[in-house]
This record gives sequence, structure tokens and C-alpha cells, in this order.
Amino acid sequence: MRNPGRGLLAVEYVLVFFVVVGVYALVKVPGGPVPALVVLAVAVVLYLRSRPDFDRRDLWRAEALRPALPSIVALWCVAAVVATVGVAVFQPAHLVDLPRQQPLLWLAVCVGYPVFSVYPQELLFRAFLMLRYAPLFRSPRARAAGSAVAFGFAHILFGNWLAVALTLVGGWRFARRYERSRSLLTVGVEHAGYGLIIFTVGLGRYFYHGVTPS
Repeated sequence: MRNPGRGLLAVEYVLVFFVVVGVYALVKVPGGPVPALVVLAVAVVLYLRSRPDFDRRDLWRAEALRPALPSIVALWCVAAVVATVGVAVFQPAHLVDLPRQQPLLWLAVCVGYPVFSVYPQELLFRAFLMLRYAPLFRSPRARAAGSAVAFGFAHILFGNWLAVALTLVGGWRFARRYERSRSLLTVGVEHAGYGLIIFTVGLGRYFYHGVTPS
């Protein structure tokens, strides 16, 4: 299966990751983005399996996780400290509010978020986008930038600048990790780790309904 020309690919990239997402955010579809993500994940897997130039081992590649763990854990620890201190200083009433006030919901998020949100996002924004639109972004850094911008923009669904800013930075890191490891498991573990920081320290409300940070 061959990609269309670069011009058509550019139009498709803008339509899929910016126009459609923008309309979706304006319509405010009930139920949140997770059901749509799961459906898209299924479609993406079918697409990837149809591409002879896609290595199906990239969908998991467990052996890539162990060598990446030291750098993942080191930066995760720094992020956890910075996030905790930030919430404690600027919004102390919200510090670890989800595990304190709704521990069962927090546990459900810890279990369900990596499976129903993180991995589908990685399928869409890393495996699919970086393969499908490779002719547009001809260097690894350009592909990472294309992935990060689309990933950050998708978080306008939550109606606040903080979600977009954090995911723009995270999207760059996840894309670069995927470029190096070719492992959705590895990048998914990293992505899930940062998400669990967010939902634990008191930033989760910026990622599950519209909030304007003060």
C-alpha cells in the first residue's frame, strides 16, 4: 500500500489531526475521548498490519524496555518532585486530592489509564502518524515535531492551556523515545508514568474536563 503524494499527505495530516480534532473539541462529544481513542486504535492496528513496511514487533518489543528504564526513571523522579512541589506551592488544596478524596477512582485510573488511553494514543500519534506521514517529515527530529504538535493540539479537548503545554513537551519526548526504541511498550510505560504523576499529585482535573488554570 503506497502513500499518496506529499501534498495530499499534508492536507490529510492537517485535516485529521487539527481540523477534525478542533471540530470534536467544539462539539463537546459526551463520554470524553477514550471511546473514540479505542475505536481509532483498532483501526490503526488494522492499517499498520496492512503495511509491509511496518515491523509488527514495534507494537510491543519488550526487550527494548529494560535498557531504556534508567533514563525513564531518572527523569520521571525529577518530574514527580517538580510536579509535587508545584502543586504544593501554587494549589495546596489540590495536593494529592484524587487519591485522598476518591481512592477507588484513583486506583481505577492507575489500572485503566495505561490500557485504554495511553496505548491507543501511542498507536495513533507515534506508530501511525510517524509511519503514515514520514514523507512529510524526512528527519527523525521533524517526525518527532510533527507527532508532538499533533499530540499537544489534541489536548485542546480539555479546554486549558496547561494540558496542551505539558503534552506538547511530552509528545516530543515520547516521539524521540519511539524513534530510538521502536517499542510502543517502552514509550507507553514512559507516557503512563507521567500520566500517573498528573493524576496523583493533583493535576488530573486539567486532563479530564475543561478547566482554565488560574
